[in-house]
Amino acid sequence: MLTELQTAHAWIDPQAELGDDEVSHAAQTIAREAEWRQIACRSEAVIEDITISRWDDPRGTSSHQATTPHDRYFVGIALKPTRARLTREGRIIFDGIMPSGTLYVSAPSRQLSAKFQAPCAFLHFHISADHFPTRWSPVAAEELDDLVLLRDPLTAGLAKALAEQGDAAGHEFARCIGQILAMHLARPELPRAKVNALPKWRLRRVEQHIAAHFERSISLSELANVAGLSRMHFAAQFRAATGYRPREYLLNHRIEHAKSLLTTTGRPLAEIALAVGFSTQAHFSTVFKRVSSQTPARWRTACQNKRPDFETLSRRRPSPDMSWADKSPEIHATVVR
Repeated sequence: MLTELQTAHAWIDPQAELGDDEVSHAAQTIAREAEWRQIACRSEAVIEDITISRWDDPRGTSSHQATTPHDRYFVGIALKPTRARLTREGRIIFDGIMPSGTLYVSAPSRQLSAKFQAPCAFLHFHISADHFPTRWSPVAAEELDDLVLLRDPLTAGLAKALAEQGDAAGHEFARCIGQILAMHLARPELPRAKVNALPKWRLRRVEQHIAAHFERSISLSELANVAGLSRMHFAAQFRAATGYRPREYLLNHRIEHAKSLLTTTGRPLAEIALAVGFSTQAHFSTVFKRVSSQTPARWRTACQNKRPDFETLSRRRPSPDMSWADKSPEIHATVVR
């Protein structure tokens, strides 16, 4: 299910383009964790009151638990897509796909359990509580606890900046990144809503409805009714559970089915476009190329040349990476096409 999710985002990998010497030097700025959120006690790993570390786990499934120190906030930033469940004392904080750039926060002295259901990579910022406004009351300060932001633009930009600098970043640069991150989280206008992921039973109903009716227009209202929620709550919870918008999911499902028809039949492209729900071949080709990086005709030719054993269309969810490249606007009450 997570085959496509496991493709790494090279732009956000601190070691993607570094040589051996550079990696060794970069490790002095970004400490490596032997265990989740556990940093070796090394002087070069500590940047005054801000510590930055990296956690990589290539396993398909792993479970962890940690408690934030009493004087620090913990901030995690996903470096590549993964599927995660975050819980505290039996309460689910997040359960779904975390796209690259996802940010989550734990307040001081709070225990957090995490289960990753795909390989993962995170930048971890351990930031002194002193970096957050002292005027805050304890209640206001704890509003940051359990905060999860999917694809926060500034967070993704900060992670990218730190990744691109690599060994050239230095401790002071990395510390500045941590300070900016703390100021960003402290902004009063930062969205504080903690959106719960769409429950699995509701998600299954929506997935089954799309699979049965993807060849026709499906409105956001229709999908919301299937889930038994309002449009606003459905869209937010669906994105929290899958990492992308309902429209993106529908388009990817159509493209996956189109690939099946391209591989197993000789039907013309215009006919396939209509069969999977596109009103024109031009629109079909545009979306197909955006998702697959090839036109339908070239994709079919490549498959015929390779002649692989075709894998029938599965119910796996399309990659959330698409939303980084998809420039189409959010849908509201409009028809999903």
